[in-house]
Amino acid sequence: MTRQQNALVNPEDLKFGIDTFGDVTDGDYVAGLKNVVEQAKLADQVGLHSFNLGEHHRDDFAVSAPDTVLSHIAGVTENIHLGTAVIVLSSDDPVRVYERFSTIQALSDNRVELTVGRGSFTESFPLFGYSLSDYEGLFEEKLAMLVELTKNRPANWQGKFTQTLENQELWPPLDSEKLPIYVAVGGSPQSVVRAAKHDLGLRLAIIGGAPSRFAPFADLYRRAQEEFGHEPGKSVGWHSPGLVADTDEEAVDAFYDAHIAHVSRVGAERGWGAMTRDRFDHEVRHGALFVGSPETVAKKIAKGVKALGADTFDLKIGTGSQDALLKSVELYGEKVVPLVRDMVADEK
Repeated sequence: MTRQQNALVNPEDLKFGIDTFGDVTDGDYVAGLKNVVEQAKLADQVGLHSFNLGEHHRDDFAVSAPDTVLSHIAGVTENIHLGTAVIVLSSDDPVRVYERFSTIQALSDNRVELTVGRGSFTESFPLFGYSLSDYEGLFEEKLAMLVELTKNRPANWQGKFTQTLENQELWPPLDSEKLPIYVAVGGSPQSVVRAAKHDLGLRLAIIGGAPSRFAPFADLYRRAQEEFGHEPGKSVGWHSPGLVADTDEEAVDAFYDAHIAHVSRVGAERGWGAMTRDRFDHEVRHGALFVGSPETVAKKIAKGVKALGADTFDLKIGTGSQDALLKSVELYGEKVVPLVRDMVADEK
């Protein structure tokens, strides 16, 4: 039996969230931001655990300042946790991250979560004056600094890429016991080990291929946790893009055109091969696209939970009309989540 199977959690302890970057339609950034707020309010109403915003600095996504949007969402929701997916820590200041999220923590009655990463896009590096040649060093140092800031008071830090602090207090005070911090990983074993080294939770960004392909990363993370002498049980989760509709056909119809347009654009930037209909259909049936009816999507999530030993799944939305996205959030919270819990319970 693998570590993943041993780690299968109680179905009632599974957590389900929404990730979004605030996809922009027809160049309307104001509408994109307001749509995000409406999605968050509905996610809160249907009982989802978290609503997580990504940081981007490009014309196809509206959210460049997740903390600002999350502060607003904190005031119009009651229970849902407010997180990031992700904060690009490499091009940010760990002190400012601490201050911004300790502020949201206070405003939201401890509902804030923080997922940090290096980011899959690199526009923030020149925008904020950082060199891509320091890509690895920036993230390594800033992650270590953020962990130090959340654990020790007053703060002392000797920086190379960051500032040096000596007996520095930070305000407002952060309750680190109530701020989960996760490291997002796209497929680098070094990043998996880094998350374990700092005793932080793991979030796998699975945007291609079946979640089962990433099981070795979850296993590596747990082995590294043991070797670093940490207590077992840190959260392991993943996110994948998708859309839920009443039927598989409706979901594909609502998702396909916008998805192909996005993948084609990013693919042209990065030199990927074209997304064919056959490739799309394969990803829907067997891979990382969670597109379909509640039953179809629930089966894929339950299979991923088992393969990874995961306790968290976040559905990345944004592809499709606002009506389709709101319907997806509703079905996800009201139908998919109970189905997954039942399916996982049957596996135990």
